[in-house]
Amino acid sequence: MQQTAHTQKLSELETAIHTYVRPDTFPLAIRVMKKEEILPDRVKRPAKDFGKTFSICQGVTMARRYGWALAMGGEDLSCPIAKIAFGFEEELDYYTKGSLTDGMYTKTCDIGALTEAAVPKFTREEAGTVLMAPLGRAAFKPEVIVVYGNSAQVMRMVAGALFHTGGEITSTFTARADCADIVIKTIKTDKPQVILPCYGDRVFGQTHDHEMAFTIPFSMADEFIEGLKQTHKGGVRYPVPTYLQYEAKYPDTYEKLNDMFENKL
Repeated sequence: MQQTAHTQKLSELETAIHTYVRPDTFPLAIRVMKKEEILPDRVKRPAKDFGKTFSICQGVTMARRYGWALAMGGEDLSCPIAKIAFGFEEELDYYTKGSLTDGMYTKTCDIGALTEAAVPKFTREEAGTVLMAPLGRAAFKPEVIVVYGNSAQVMRMVAGALFHTGGEITSTFTARADCADIVIKTIKTDKPQVILPCYGDRVFGQTHDHEMAFTIPFSMADEFIEGLKQTHKGGVRYPVPTYLQYEAKYPDTYEKLNDMFENKL
């Protein structure tokens, strides 16, 4: 019964997102599997199925562009930042003191340490296999929904998410480790997030320059669906309608011809 309930909710959410947001790629359901949980059938594992390790952002792009269901544990990961953020490896001093940012993202190691400390992280106890799939293929109850789109589409989703609460959505940006913002920060805050794709997401995940992302906790699905519907009804829509009820100003020669039409005998 529970399986049927969340599957139905995913279907409703998928319909609402495709109707009111119209993203170019599949909206994704994401869950961090507990150690005792069994993976659904027909889920790809990078190390086992491809003989390769990937970054989380590569997995997200495969899921949202190919329509695949993927599961990624520590053995599937190549990105050292993700290994630490998702709790698969310990934070070594080399990492925490800012060595990875020194001279690339920050002027010195000391201030780079602040950047690394800002990355959301799971503890060893919170770590688990990251399971992701398009909403229509998610044979599991997700914790996070992520949708990639352009800035207007993200704005549209912000409006839908705030319909029942008003106020604002607060997000933070470091240009790094957006996988942690998508999954870990959304789970830990239990709040929507506007996601600025990081440099790695663009290089390795091949996210396009025009793309951003938006996340909501799955627990907000009902109010988000209703928020998208009601804000659309209220006039907040995508594609954004352009205002066309104005009189154009033409070149002087064109206006002279119009004057001739008006003044003809």
